[in-house]
Amino acid sequence: MSKLPNVTTSIFTVMSKMAAEYNAINLSQGFPNFPVDERLTDIVARLSKENVHQYTPMAGYPPLMSKIAKLTQSSYGRTINPELELLITAGATQGIFTSILALVKENDEVIILDPSYDSYESPVLLCNANPVRVALNDDYTPNWGTIEKACSQKSRMIIINNPHNPTGKILTEADFLQLEKILSKYPDLLVLSDEVYEYITFEEKHISAHTKNFLLDRCITVSSFGKSFHITGWKIGYTIAPEHLMKEIKKVHQFLVFSVNSISQAAISEYLDVVDVNLLGKFYQGKRDYFLKLLQNSRFELKPCEGTYFQVASYAAISDEDDVTFCKNLIINHGVAAIPISTFYSDHKDQKLIRFCFAKDNLTLEAAAKKLREI
Repeated sequence: MSKLPNVTTSIFTVMSKMAAEYNAINLSQGFPNFPVDERLTDIVARLSKENVHQYTPMAGYPPLMSKIAKLTQSSYGRTINPELELLITAGATQGIFTSILALVKENDEVIILDPSYDSYESPVLLCNANPVRVALNDDYTPNWGTIEKACSQKSRMIIINNPHNPTGKILTEADFLQLEKILSKYPDLLVLSDEVYEYITFEEKHISAHTKNFLLDRCITVSSFGKSFHITGWKIGYTIAPEHLMKEIKKVHQFLVFSVNSISQAAISEYLDVVDVNLLGKFYQGKRDYFLKLLQNSRFELKPCEGTYFQVASYAAISDEDDVTFCKNLIINHGVAAIPISTFYSDHKDQKLIRFCFAKDNLTLEAAAKKLREI
């Protein structure tokens, strides 16, 4: 009997497979197609001949952990103890999975805000716990009244994603005040803050959980080098949590992966000495603005994008089809792949919205936009 009977092939796999079959331009799955920084590839080439090919310590490569602590301090003003409060993970998804498996027990409830990343629910189910899906408002702001009503004494965790995938929204100071109000009523409620797009923000920087004192003792924050440095295939991220939570997370991690790819850790450790993460937002803002300009004469309505490298667009002026059918026909008939937003909802709420990934080189964006303008 399946432990995940309702889980099927992810929409990302489906759309990328269709894109390959129909030779379509793939703006669906969230991976860049432009080259990795040569400074990083040069570091990897040199390290490949050095003694960095054996297990690192379970929690991570110590020089990298020290530099992440410095990065957290410089980015957010938070001082962490890398030995006790930090874990290098095999991608952010493993950090999320491991944290939920370690901290959520049978019959607990986990609040998930829809539309949501599809990797949140499965580890909850594998814990024999109950995911409680709560929809954001139609403008993708949190409805804190609804969220509070969904909480109970069984609530163990609430997952926030900031900047938010798939919508590109970022949380405000008012949102954190409302979150603090809820946490004050439920002292055993933990927060898992998925911040993998933390350095990809535009007009306004995102407000990190790291900057909120009321969260520091009860929050697990997940980050991704794969997203920040255009190296999604490396599958390397990290998790920060207070010692009493990290102690439990490490217990699961040591039996799940034990330690993470050694050469990747050594390479990123060196790369952090030469790269400026603060330039990332400006780079992707240029991509966002260029994609917006390319589609300004199309029939798609592009929604506000405050962060991430995803652009939500309405096709309501083009078709009455449901968004999954529209995305499949977009590949088959027009040669462009996107992701239907309804697949991020537990009830498959369909608002005639789709998600494009603009983390592509300009030639790809131009070719895709040309096809989209012709619809």
